[in-house]
Amino acid sequence: MRAIRVGLLGIGTVGGGTWDVLNRNAGEIRRRAGRAIRIARVADKDVNKARRLVDGKAVLHKDAWEVVRAPDIDIVIELIGGTGIARDLVLEAIAQGKHVVTANKALLAKHGNRIFAAAQKKDVMVAFEASVGGGIPIIKALREGLAANRIEWIAGIINGTSNFILSEMRDKGLSFAQVLAEAQARGYAEADPTFDIEGVDAAHKLTILSALAFGIPMQFGKAYTEGISKLTQADIGYAEELGYRIKLLGITRRAPRGIELRVHPTLVPARRLIANVEGVMNAILVKGDAVGATLYYGAGAGSQPTASAVVADLVDVTRLITADPEHRVPHLAFQPDQLSATPILPMGEVETCCYLRMRVLDKPGVLARITRILADSRISIDAMVQKEPGEGEQRVDIVMLTHLALEKNVDKAIARIERLPTVVGKVTRIRLEALL
Repeated sequence: MRAIRVGLLGIGTVGGGTWDVLNRNAGEIRRRAGRAIRIARVADKDVNKARRLVDGKAVLHKDAWEVVRAPDIDIVIELIGGTGIARDLVLEAIAQGKHVVTANKALLAKHGNRIFAAAQKKDVMVAFEASVGGGIPIIKALREGLAANRIEWIAGIINGTSNFILSEMRDKGLSFAQVLAEAQARGYAEADPTFDIEGVDAAHKLTILSALAFGIPMQFGKAYTEGISKLTQADIGYAEELGYRIKLLGITRRAPRGIELRVHPTLVPARRLIANVEGVMNAILVKGDAVGATLYYGAGAGSQPTASAVVADLVDVTRLITADPEHRVPHLAFQPDQLSATPILPMGEVETCCYLRMRVLDKPGVLARITRILADSRISIDAMVQKEPGEGEQRVDIVMLTHLALEKNVDKAIARIERLPTVVGKVTRIRLEALL
């Protein structure tokens, strides 16, 4: 049986890892797939660098379109990134009748609905295990391993850069700015780290997970996104004192009136396994009605871990390449004509517990006015810490944990509290999840 011929678009960090893994483990991969898988063509703008890596074992191209349109290519691996040229190349590969493997979470979150519809019409597969969680096989778990379950919720640490920053802030007592600089120096954060620290990268990944979990179309534009750039040592310290750790979580949950889709800093009980995931590692909790809570942990990025997922997709596509399209696992786990129109809830309609920290003047009656405002907004207090003022200090911190409350009610209460003349500055609000 002839080898499956692959066209690789981009031979940078992940592309180079894919080339390495596919060649290093060629014998093992052939035993698993039933036939050899060979990268026959490689496209990269840096042809000289690509030439050094490929060493004459594949045809090199500067123009990716040549690879996509080459008649001898069965599968195209897209590792260019972005949502412009990558989208056009993927759609052209599908139009040419080629299967696609991609690690591009932004592309799928924004254009996945169009891409999957095009693939279905052409009876080709689009595989994307590497788009979420690096080497963690979370996509396969949701599409296949948990197929018997009605998924209730997913909560994940799905951005290693932000997790590294929060871990270092907690362990070393450094400021956000100091740790961000360290992350950039180590290569964990880009020169422009906005996508990582403001939760955009995590929201791309969560959009994909939510679609797979609940059988809904990709709806990245409706994801609530809040990053970690405003977190302070004070909040990390108070969270520890109360028995919690702060993690940037992507959370999607089935609620009575719709689907929650949100990324934000979150207090998690310190005894939870996910609260103890440190550094650049990723971890994803999935709660199914039959299986209960399951945890998937591992390297969320990097050349070899991500390549592991890319090559696994190549093996899957190779196994099914001659199968009747009706017998393949649907792209979004559910049959295309069975996707749900369940709405994404606006953040104001989401219920969460909250951590509230406010700096107030040390005067009688301040706490009573704050608790009255919360009560008026149907917010009850679960726990509270009021710090003693230092010598000569006129201001103190009050920290409260609330029971479940509607987000829009918390917003109104915070606005009223901030208008009190005895409250100094803004109220810090961090959502809290028990993850039971």
